[in-house]
Amino acid sequence: MNETSIPVPAEAEEDLTPEQLAAQWEAEAPPAAGPLANLASSAVATAIGIAGLLLSVQLGLGSPSQPQPGLWPFIMSLVIAVLGLAQLVIGRRGGEGEKFSHLSWLVLFGTGTLVGLAALMPVIGFEIPSLLLSFIWMKFLGGETWRAAAVYSLLVVAAFYGIFILGLGTTIPHLF
Repeated sequence: MNETSIPVPAEAEEDLTPEQLAAQWEAEAPPAAGPLANLASSAVATAIGIAGLLLSVQLGLGSPSQPQPGLWPFIMSLVIAVLGLAQLVIGRRGGEGEKFSHLSWLVLFGTGTLVGLAALMPVIGFEIPSLLLSFIWMKFLGGETWRAAAVYSLLVVAAFYGIFILGLGTTIPHLF
């Protein structure tokens, strides 16, 4: 919305100054979450990072020249834990995060489908779970059409197969 609270057509947005555009975005922004929500989300991220650290150590870390299955999850979990702690300590002085809304549930939906992929992969390989995950994310989280979601999902899985199975020769469980 512009300064007079009249909706601005998409083609007229090009005519807005940066200050007017920033004011429009600010007016359309969701409400702030507040310090307690920021503290809780930072604590959850830190806890997830610490849990990942503990689980990845159980898989074995190895060394950079001879990595074991837990090395990369350990590194990523360490990054998550450090960023969560940094947000706990210094993030409260920054801007306010967004208040949770009905769209926040999409994150849980995406996480749940990713957990499903991880659970199904050792059982039936990566092709079918990856195809389903890609399709669900593109269709329901990305808003693609049925046809586009199906085509893109096939292309993504084919690319992953080509890179990781044929190109790199990894030991990812696969059907073909």
